[in-house]
Amino acid sequence: MVQINSKKRVVGRVHQVRRIMHIDTQHVRRKMICRLEEIFKISADYARGKRQRVVDEDGKERPLTIAERQYWARIAAYTAQIINNVTKGIDERQIDQDLDELEAMLDKTKAANQVQAPDGSAEKPAEV
Repeated sequence: MVQINSKKRVVGRVHQVRRIMHIDTQHVRRKMICRLEEIFKISADYARGKRQRVVDEDGKERPLTIAERQYWARIAAYTAQIINNVTKGIDERQIDQDLDELEAMLDKTKAANQVQAPDGSAEKPAEV
């Protein structure tokens, strides 16, 4: 038979573990939301036209096209969905999938930013 003191100690330890998990989870969640908000702000600025020019890998500036701005709006919206999911709860598997999808969208942006040069060759994609 378990003594009452032992049971209280075990229950106390369980409460400590939950508190530590809660604190660590909140810290990780805050950090993730902070980083995602930065991504959202940058992509929203591109979508709204606050950032009207991009610099490609050659260091040349060029204006954003309407299609690129629309795509940046999609990235901003998807980032907002991820932020919403993180605030609701941490499901690591779902967050990893969401971040993979966001990365794929950003990779598409680089590919979509390839512009045909006047001589017919393709310029390198713009850096975001």
